[in-house]
Amino acid sequence: MHEENKAAANGCGKIRSGAQNGAALLALMEKTGYSMVQQNGQRKFGGPPPGWEGPPPPRGCEVFVGKIPRDMYEDELVPVFERAGKIYELRLMMEFSGKFIGVCVSLDNCRLFIGAIPKDKKKEEILNEMKKVTEGVVDVIVYPNATDKTKNRGFAFVEYESHRAAAMARRRLIPGTFQPWGHTIQVDWADPEKVVDEETMQRVKVLYVRNLMISTTEDKIKAEFNKFKPGVVERVKKLRDYAFVHFFHREDAVAAMSIMNGKCIDGASIEVTLAKPVSKESSWKQHFNGQISPSSENLLGYPNKEDGAQKSLGKPASLSVRLNGQHSPGPPEAERSTYPIFPGIKLTPISMYSLKLSHFSSAVMHLDYFCHKNSWAPPEYCLYSTTSQDGKILLVYKVLISSIADDSQSYFMPEKLCTTVEDAKELAAQFTLLHL
Repeated sequence: MHEENKAAANGCGKIRSGAQNGAALLALMEKTGYSMVQQNGQRKFGGPPPGWEGPPPPRGCEVFVGKIPRDMYEDELVPVFERAGKIYELRLMMEFSGKFIGVCVSLDNCRLFIGAIPKDKKKEEILNEMKKVTEGVVDVIVYPNATDKTKNRGFAFVEYESHRAAAMARRRLIPGTFQPWGHTIQVDWADPEKVVDEETMQRVKVLYVRNLMISTTEDKIKAEFNKFKPGVVERVKKLRDYAFVHFFHREDAVAAMSIMNGKCIDGASIEVTLAKPVSKESSWKQHFNGQISPSSENLLGYPNKEDGAQKSLGKPASLSVRLNGQHSPGPPEAERSTYPIFPGIKLTPISMYSLKLSHFSSAVMHLDYFCHKNSWAPPEYCLYSTTSQDGKILLVYKVLISSIADDSQSYFMPEKLCTTVEDAKELAAQFTLLHL
């Protein structure tokens, strides 16, 4: 038997002509009654199916399936997926190959991050511009500049009616193909909002207040939130243009949120919501998909076969190697390259916090980024020293991490001493990230 016949007999590795493929898909449509439309590199099967009444399925009903073999089409995929339940819509993008497929719950993200927007543009202008070139725009979220409320922060979030609409818009807005107001914009998926279970949120008695003036003090915020009912505020913690207001009782926090949202403090219209508690389970390892490198653990002093002598000296086994750029403090590993600045190239101001983790190679920067993303206070470093037997000054940092939303504090200090301040700080940041 020829190899092709063997493959056909086994039901895999088949070779199918375009005519055969078209006939199979037509047969599938006739059998199921579903429609099929090809658009922008993907083929949509269904959506809605025949006889469907009511709105589309809610968010959370979609799964992503990756690594589908290139020679597999809807006529074979649909029967497999129908085993799990009735299919509302299947969108096939024929660009993956592999032996095994991967299935996970789809993030169903409907929001895009748009960066490098001119800071003088208002919400209405950005909304109209996005509606001109993309479909399904529901809203645009624009944050005022921390120091000048008449300007935006140089970025916005665009909300779409569906994940599919957002995905199509992301393709349409690829940098270089669309330049609103003559600017090259940055486009990416917005970070999904943290999901906190309802039971936990029912216990929250802290309010998150944003769009404050830089000059507004914690005492002023406390006084404003105490106006509707004196003495209900326990304390206030303010960071730049946002703050966390802690109440003694939850019912007072809920009442204050309703009364104070949209009010003006020192000329700024504030936004007030319940603060989302940050679980310590969302640790460094989970945050980076558990990809902690063995070299990082060795750096932090975890015992191994070759570490005994070095550990007794109080020196990180591979710290000097790490500082020479040969190891990453934890994934994702940053690209360590330089590129020339050609005449006429345009440089755009950007916030560190709008970058991705892959842009950082320093654990100190990782830790600062991580605390910011979780709405924690910036890490505090306390330097300590001792003297070795040969008279060298040895240093170590203790790191304090404060979770403002739930008023918790944690201290972290590695069991390693360093000879330079830079090494000690980098080591302390790595240790903290691995033990949060």
